This record gives sequence, structure tokens and C-alpha cells, in this order.
Amino acid sequence: MKHNRVNIVTLGCSKNTVDSQKLMRQLAAGGYSVTAGSADPADIVIINTCGFINDAKEESVDAIIRHAEAIRREGRGRLFVMGCLVERYRGELQHELPEVDGWFGVNRPQEIISQLGLTYREELTGERVITGPAHYAYLKVSEGCDRTCAFCAIPDIRGRYISAPLGKLVEEAGLLSSQGVKELILIAQDLTLYGTDLYGRQMLPELVRRLAEIDTLEWIRLHYLHPAGFPMEILEMMQENLKICRYIDIPIQHISDKILKMMHREHDSAGTRRLLSDIRRMVPDAAVRTTVIAGHPGETEKEYRELLEFIDEYRFDRLGAFRYSHEENTHGALNYKDTIPERTKERRVAGIMELQQEISAARNASMTGKIMKVIIDRREGLFHVGRSQHDSPEVDQEVLVRAAGNIEPGTFTDVMITGSTEFDLYAEIMQ
Repeated sequence: MKHNRVNIVTLGCSKNTVDSQKLMRQLAAGGYSVTAGSADPADIVIINTCGFINDAKEESVDAIIRHAEAIRREGRGRLFVMGCLVERYRGELQHELPEVDGWFGVNRPQEIISQLGLTYREELTGERVITGPAHYAYLKVSEGCDRTCAFCAIPDIRGRYISAPLGKLVEEAGLLSSQGVKELILIAQDLTLYGTDLYGRQMLPELVRRLAEIDTLEWIRLHYLHPAGFPMEILEMMQENLKICRYIDIPIQHISDKILKMMHREHDSAGTRRLLSDIRRMVPDAAVRTTVIAGHPGETEKEYRELLEFIDEYRFDRLGAFRYSHEENTHGALNYKDTIPERTKERRVAGIMELQQEISAARNASMTGKIMKVIIDRREGLFHVGRSQHDSPEVDQEVLVRAAGNIEPGTFTDVMITGSTEFDLYAEIMQ
């Protein structure tokens, strides 16, 4: 193959990472030399874009322009763009960026493979090229979403909720494990719904049970469990099986009934409080992660204070706050006026994060002197950088372990916490 170097640039969420890795496997099987996010020139650049929120859209457009200019300077090469941004704005993008050689929306790997002169190989569907650290990987259990959250464009971009067959996921997890993966992170727009479309009932507990039977997997982590219909059996499994990380990612978005109703969230304040109370009671050592939105249409200072007071009351282990913005074709954009000034939204987000910083600082300070198991991700200067079962890669805090010899990434080790900051822990290896 004369021109066979392909560089895949992935933007956005971990679901995009999985898509890119699977595309890389198909290309590699077809004889292409593939790299991920390389700065070196390539014969073909494929950009996997995000189109979820404004900042992500701008980042994607900037990346397209930057790579198009690099190809123009080199005087050779082809540029293809795929993913959520294309699914939403193909017409506008084609008009504004004619130098791009091909546009592909979401779930179109066969079209890209065909464009590059190859035949899509169905037998490789569950295989991928692992990029980044080799000891953890994401397992995407479904596509799309059936929720109707007023602020979210995912159903419009990704379509209806489609679960992957359970057996296929177990097989894929086995392949990842055979490649050295020790931590498996289950992802979906909503893990709570897994299996309801294929099997007529929630199948997440059964999937997790089957994955836990893979001997070489040491940690199984769950991302994005919607509060409505939360599978309580998962909490019982966490009590019984140490492989299942005591880590619960449950985006509540707000606590005001008025705002939750406007958001179309399918859960109310009382139900949210009961669920969070049950989680604390049944798995008291679990880290609970959530996200909230500030400045949603209809949010007055009263609703904002209600949210702030609830965060102070519940004291989440991990929390992210986002500023509301209209997304095209969502219920919110079509039916609500976005009248809250941007400076007010920014003030509210800052207030939430200031509170969370205080909560995190207090929680971390209370960890001093405790022993915990961590997985080492990398070495940085004087420290091995690791994570506990309470921390997911790239989004949560890290444990900075004073270096003592050479520890390979992916190694599990017990450490004693010796100090902390608001968003990190310091530790020494137990002798």
C-alpha cells in the first residue's frame, strides 16, 4: 500500500475513544500503519469529533482547521472527519471547509473503511488497538439514549438506545483482558437502561456478574448510572465482590423539583434523596460522583441556593458543575428562553465548585494515615501517579506516590496516605 500512514485524532468522550480504537483495528488489519494523535505527518488524518457542547464543538472545528492547514503546507495528504459534530452540522461544515476529503457521522465505520479501499471485517467488531495506558480500557455497552432530558442533544445525535448483546460484551472484555487490561470501565450514555431493549429488563447486574468471572480483571468500574430506575442490585454486588469498584457515577443535574421537571429528568428531589441515602447506607465506603447544571432556564437564586445547600448537605466525593447553554433542537432550546446572564451562570458554577473544593479538601485531609490499594498509571518526576478504586482516569483526583524503585504502570500496590490537597492525595508505598 503506497500511502498507508493513518493518524486518528480523537476528541470528546471515552465513547469516541472506543470508536477510534475499533476503527484503528480495522485499518491495521487492512495493512495501514495507524497512530493515535501523533504530531508527525501522516498520509491520512481522521478526526473523530465531539458536538455535545459549545466548547467541545469549537475544539473540534479548531482541530479540523489546524490539520487542514498542515496538510496544505505539506502539499499532500488527505483529511477525513467523523463523529458527533458531523452528524449535527454536516451541511454547514461541508460548505465552510471544502478542503476536507470526506465527512462521516456517528456509527459509520463501514463507510470510512470502504472510502480507504478496504472491506469491513465483521469478525473484528469486538477488537481494537488500545491507545494510551494498556492496563485500563473502556467497554461501551450501548449506543444512543432513550431519555428526553431537555438540555441534551445526544438522542438527536446518536439515536435511540441500542444495547450490545451481553455475550459479545463478555467476549470483548475477555479479549481486552488477554491484552493486559486489568481495569475495565463500563460506559454508556445511561448504564441503567442496559439490556431493556434487547432482553426486556435491566441486564447490567448480569453483565457485571459475568465480567467479574474473568480472572485477570481486577477492577470493574461503572460510569453514568441515571437516578431514574437505578439498579439497586448493583449496590448488593458491590458489598459482596471486591472486583466491583465502590464508585458510583450518578448525575443528578439538580435537586429542585421545579428545575428537574423542566429538565425532563424523570426523577424528583425526594426520590433522589432516598436513593443517595440508600447508597450511603448500603455501601458507606463508596465514592459518589455527580454532575450538576447551573443556570438552567427557570433557575432563580432560590433554586440555585437549594442546589448549593443540598451539595453542602450530601457532600459528594466527586462533583463537576456545568454552565447551561442552549443546544440546537433540544427541548430546552426550542421551548425555553435562555434569559439568565452568562456572568450569573459563571458565578453560580464558581460558587458550586468553591464549595466542592472545601468538601474535597476536608475529605482528603481525613484520609491521612489510612492505607489503600492503588493502581499505578505512570511516573512523573519524583512520583508514581496512581488511583484508588474511588477515582476514574482523566476525570478524578490522583494519588501521588513517592517513587521507590521502578513500578510498572498497571501494578497494584498498597500505600499509606501521608498528605493531601483539595484534589490530590500524597502517599508512600507500604513496606
